[in-house]
Amino acid sequence: MPFAHITGWGMSVPEPVLTNEDIAKIVDTNDEWIRERTGIRERRIARETEFPSTLGVEASLKALEVANLAPKDIELVICTSSSPEYIFPATACVIQDEIGASKAGAFDLLAACTGFIYATNMAAQAIRSGSIKNALVVGTETLSRFVNWKDRSTCILFGDGAGAFVLQASEKPGGVISSVMHSDGSGANSLILPAGGARLPATEATVHEGKHYIHMDGKEVFRFATRVMGQATREALDLAGLTTDDVQWIIPHQANYRIIATAAKYLKMPLDKFVINVDRYGNTSTASIPIAAIEAFQKGQIKNGDKVVFVGFGAGLTWGALVAEWTGPLAVARKPVHPERYRFFARIRSWARRIGRIIEGLFARKEL
Repeated sequence: MPFAHITGWGMSVPEPVLTNEDIAKIVDTNDEWIRERTGIRERRIARETEFPSTLGVEASLKALEVANLAPKDIELVICTSSSPEYIFPATACVIQDEIGASKAGAFDLLAACTGFIYATNMAAQAIRSGSIKNALVVGTETLSRFVNWKDRSTCILFGDGAGAFVLQASEKPGGVISSVMHSDGSGANSLILPAGGARLPATEATVHEGKHYIHMDGKEVFRFATRVMGQATREALDLAGLTTDDVQWIIPHQANYRIIATAAKYLKMPLDKFVINVDRYGNTSTASIPIAAIEAFQKGQIKNGDKVVFVGFGAGLTWGALVAEWTGPLAVARKPVHPERYRFFARIRSWARRIGRIIEGLFARKEL
């Protein structure tokens, strides 16, 4: 059975920064109040021309470059997002087309902030089964579009960004070792975006009532998160046959500094073994874990051979954890690949296919 290694990684965050002082000009709050309750100092906000797909494409191309893998070699694209580009088509399909992954199947996975753990596990299982060799997992968000900037309980929390992993098959032990996924739909109303789906399609009333914004029971979510983060970590470690002493890093979902600190106490681990960057990005939902992991690697914190735990929670309610050995790109003799160059040909291919469908439609009308 092949092992599923994390061989490439990339992130993309918008340039515009929204600080706590900026938010204090919009709602009744201040920097001290926000930092004391969340640990957040600033977050990134997508421009009008930036979307989950554009951020996801940038992160994906960087991940492919690290893995030295051409887009045409990707066989599966899983995109996870709490703010997908459309209900359908899948954002994954938009990303697949933009990067030129012409041989890949693509689908979206919705598990809110736990989505990246779910998606990475799904990709790893597909590789372990032998059905594919190369997969791309993308977590991408523009949650700022769904924030009520008059609600200080939620507008202080969320930011935009994307992170991507390339997973590849190898006979060498390592990569994804174990994973656990959980859900409890009885808590669905604790964190919800009520309208825009089939239950409450967009109407003048739903817009007027603010039902297209994020609604959250902050106290309930906090209690839930502090309970499950440590439990999921221990469960995944038990499945891997490891203990906290065997782990170099815990990479948690970056939702709230106090939640992370509580998980550290539960696990009886020093907080300096937790990768934390919530202060600079806020809660980027599905993108928070890959962004934190990538920054930790770039700073030299995570090294090849390190055992890491990804752990998160989110709306659904969902939660989960994944244990992996960080092994880096596969040692394969191959000329350097430049995935960005494939974008030009991907655009030509995409336009050619669209024109082909138009021509096909014209002939079909004649036959009728």
